[in-house]
Amino acid sequence: MTAANDSGWRPTRRAAIGAGMGLALPYGARAQAPWPTRPITLVVGFPPGGQTDFAARMVQPGLGTALGQTVVIENRGGAGGNLGTEAVMRARPDGYTLLAGNSSPMAINPHTFSNMAVNPLDMVPIGLSLQSSMVLCVHPSVPANNVQEFAAWAKAQRNGVNYGTPAAGSLSHCAMELFRTRIGNPAMENVPYRGSGPAIQDFIANRFSAMFDGASVVAPFVKSGQLRAILVTGANRSSAFPDVATSAEQGLSNFTFTAWIGLFAPRGTPDDIVRKVYAAQNTALQDATLRERVTSQGDEPGSGTTEEFAAMVRRDHALWGEVVRANNITAT
Repeated sequence: MTAANDSGWRPTRRAAIGAGMGLALPYGARAQAPWPTRPITLVVGFPPGGQTDFAARMVQPGLGTALGQTVVIENRGGAGGNLGTEAVMRARPDGYTLLAGNSSPMAINPHTFSNMAVNPLDMVPIGLSLQSSMVLCVHPSVPANNVQEFAAWAKAQRNGVNYGTPAAGSLSHCAMELFRTRIGNPAMENVPYRGSGPAIQDFIANRFSAMFDGASVVAPFVKSGQLRAILVTGANRSSAFPDVATSAEQGLSNFTFTAWIGLFAPRGTPDDIVRKVYAAQNTALQDATLRERVTSQGDEPGSGTTEEFAAMVRRDHALWGEVVRANNITAT
């Protein structure tokens, strides 16, 4: 028998159920609280100081402000960006672990790393953070100011032409091999380095003749006269090199692309969270100081929709896969 309280009231079955529901409401309210309710980790698959790290830190403050939570950058370098990418792919799809991914681990590495354990196309593209035209530079000793002159010079070299890259299997490497086919397949050989810094130092010392790299990477050396820019790969001329013609302007077909960096989430992340992150990044990218900082070094702030970014990722994945297979390119 149920004991009565001091007033003589006894709990009915309906009252007991209602009391149980009342006890459950605070927990349910907490479980359904709007995302985010705690700090967000933004993984960068490269060490601090590179362009991907720059892009992540560029949007970090604005993301945090727009989302109302701290955004923490976590650098997880290794295997050409693969370690960071794989860590995010295996994270819980709850919006609290995101990736600042670039075109190399997302569109090239799946083709050049035989042991890559995951497929980046399984990730959820959120939005473009930054993009940069690739720039073809030559050493000042090379008698070429445009693509046509370079092609004629390269074909005339009896011992072929050496070109440098920041790494075997990098976007720079793939871009040069695609370029080589577009200008008639002159004899050219890759000289790979461990990063753009050491490659450019040897480039300036004339240890090789040509190199593709991002606009912001080569801009200081072009402006100082240590290198000469003869081509940009973007759809429009670069703000850092307004006098350098694009691929299309120089008659190269199907040679328009950029080095890009964007935000990704693990597969299964809810659409409403993806939309919130996309909107927060767009808000961050409208900041006038940020935009001036980005364009002053030759890069472009991200723009476009989530769907357009996803299409860019798929297109580059297919493009660079073809280049890798045609030229037997492997990562080292």
